[in-house]
Amino acid sequence: MSGPSFLDQSLFNELAGKAAANPRGRQHHNFHQMEEACHRMAVGLQPSTYIPPHRHLGDNKAETLLVLKGRLGVLIFDEAGVVVRKQILQAGGDCVGVDLPTGVFHGLVVLEADSLMFECKAGPYRPVGEGELAHWAPREGEPGVAEYQAWMRAQFD
Repeated sequence: MSGPSFLDQSLFNELAGKAAANPRGRQHHNFHQMEEACHRMAVGLQPSTYIPPHRHLGDNKAETLLVLKGRLGVLIFDEAGVVVRKQILQAGGDCVGVDLPTGVFHGLVVLEADSLMFECKAGPYRPVGEGELAHWAPREGEPGVAEYQAWMRAQFD
């Protein structure tokens, strides 16, 4: 058994740097093993990252996001891709996180460089499956990402 892991400024700075160097604009630090029942991770995020609208299906796939540093925007969509709720999540702000029930389409926009969130959801890990990626939004790496990401960001201007 290993010792405790601390979520300190050293970890935050390391993740921010790795996220900035990562072509995807984000970097995960897992506090869990992939087969564990509870997945806990810190995620460094840069404004360049594209997190397309998606949902998690399955009885135990709710997820909780808490902003530890910086500022994120979360968009909640209906089945057709209409924004039904938008919320700024800010470390130390009025709203610092969101608990997302299973089946809710959501997307994230990074509004401040070197942002960091803590994410918790049920394991074990499985890739996003059938019906979990939004059909109305481009997937990572597809044409139209820059335009769609700009539209997502504009929801918080």
